[in-house]
Amino acid sequence: MDPSPHAEWVISFANTLDVEDGTDALSEPSHVARWLVTTGLTTRTPRVTGADRDRYLRLRSGVRELFGTEEQRSHVLADADSVLRDVPLLVSLTPDSVLQPDPELPATSRALATIASALASVLITGEVARVKRCPAEDCGWVFWDSTKNRSRRWCSMQVCGNRDKARSFAARKRG
Repeated sequence: MDPSPHAEWVISFANTLDVEDGTDALSEPSHVARWLVTTGLTTRTPRVTGADRDRYLRLRSGVRELFGTEEQRSHVLADADSVLRDVPLLVSLTPDSVLQPDPELPATSRALATIASALASVLITGEVARVKRCPAEDCGWVFWDSTKNRSRRWCSMQVCGNRDKARSFAARKRG
């Protein structure tokens, strides 16, 4: 099973933070504007304020927390929920997207509403069970679990899974 376009949007948004590389595609308002254009969420470079950037970061933190494998921090989810409460979505009868951003919104808010709509779709359809965040502290990559029984744990068994096995082995040898 492949991810829906909505799941791909959500995964892409979550992975704007790359823990392993130490990069953040949303670290500055100008970076948020660039990311919105690059991903096609806006057609022209929007004016992004510090407050806009903060909303994107708060929502991304909540999304990443939602897909984590460890115990979720409720305050991070609540903070993201407060961002979502202020995002107006319209119910539509079109088959491609039941929830749509209000077309009258400014570009940055409309793009945030598009991400919120995609997240709602992932939650409603149950795809949320297939979107996971790598538990490696030095990774945290969000990925699609395509295994039949949804048992994939690592973004890459060859990299993160092997690192964890090596750490566990070394700890057993020491102790």
